[in-house]
Amino acid sequence: MTKQRRWLVAVCVTANVVCASAEEPLRMTLQQIFATAETHNASILSFKTAMREADEGVAAARSARRPDLEATASVSYLGNVNIWDRPLKNRFTATTPHFGNNFAVMARQTVYSGGAITSGIRQAELGREMTAVEAEENRQRVRFLLTGHYLQLHNLHNQEEVFTQNIALTETLISQTRSRMEQGVALQNDVTRHELQLEQLRLGRARVQDAQRIISHQLTTAIGMDTSIVIRPDEDFRAELCPTNGEAAWQQLALSNSAALQKASLGTKMAEEKVQQERAERLPKVALVAEDHFDGPVTFEIPTLDKNINYWYVGVGVSYNFSSLWKRNSHLKQARTAVIHSHDRQREAREGVENAIQAAYTDYLTAFTELQTQQKSVELATQNYRIVENRYENGLALVTDMTDAANVKLDAELALVSACINVIYNYYQLKYLSNTL
Repeated sequence: MTKQRRWLVAVCVTANVVCASAEEPLRMTLQQIFATAETHNASILSFKTAMREADEGVAAARSARRPDLEATASVSYLGNVNIWDRPLKNRFTATTPHFGNNFAVMARQTVYSGGAITSGIRQAELGREMTAVEAEENRQRVRFLLTGHYLQLHNLHNQEEVFTQNIALTETLISQTRSRMEQGVALQNDVTRHELQLEQLRLGRARVQDAQRIISHQLTTAIGMDTSIVIRPDEDFRAELCPTNGEAAWQQLALSNSAALQKASLGTKMAEEKVQQERAERLPKVALVAEDHFDGPVTFEIPTLDKNINYWYVGVGVSYNFSSLWKRNSHLKQARTAVIHSHDRQREAREGVENAIQAAYTDYLTAFTELQTQQKSVELATQNYRIVENRYENGLALVTDMTDAANVKLDAELALVSACINVIYNYYQLKYLSNTL
């Protein structure tokens, strides 16, 4: 071995050791993944901020019931007063105190607004409920995404175990074939064919390992963890392989918890409150009012009095916008049409949920059928492999027959792993669609 090749081998070995130590797997269950996402996922944190914003919106709407209190103060320079006879003859100039001051305090408490304030508060509360539903919908979406990554990681890990088992089996077969070659009952070509198959298995395992690192990186990014951490699934899903609820139960669960239906229902309530608000615009407004003024000089006297005057009053104020009788009609009709449209969207959302659950439950049952088929395929492929292996050891089968049997067995085992995960995925899809993930 040349010096350059020895240096290259040393570098490769060092790199492998460093990578192995940097990628020490961290075993996590799916619930631990969810819990970590609750405090670190950017999308979930964004909706938590949106909820605080909605709370402030409700507080702002409720503040409309509080009294209005306003104070004004000003100082001014007053010019002299000019007086003319009619038509503009004989001007007379009256000297005026030049310093003017004004101070006023005004209070107003609305006692009747036709329901506009109450409707505004109710709309803000419905908006907060809508934000809460959207936050939960987003949480379910994030959890389903994490579930997909987690199950894919679980699938790849199981595939890696399948490759490892087949690699060990092939290595044993190579050792047996070499012993037979020494006895003169096998050829070097037989060993070469098995070694070629071994390299293909190692390549397949390496690809699966690389795919695990990719999915692990995506998973750690989604839950806000250090991307250098390699996550290893640590959960047994076999308990989920048995359907416990029929389609009717899933349909009822979805109708009770679906975010789409909750949003459609809240949309209808908000549209109804909009109708109430438009009606309030056509009603008079009543308020208690109080004002206190301190002004100077007294300018309504000629000549102007260089004195301060203080006056105040309390009373009831009534205001009515007569133009609303002909300007708000179209707005009211629009609001009523929006209510009808909201009811249509509710029916549409209900149909969408029912169709989605029916399709998902059908896929769930299909996944069970596929799983049973793949279990039988593995059983037959394993049986076929043993038969061919026995014939090969007795010189009654070619090395190509042995290779074909091993490939069929490998494909069947990998398909079984995917079928098992597919059942779990369809189960969690039902939970996601019913908003119970």
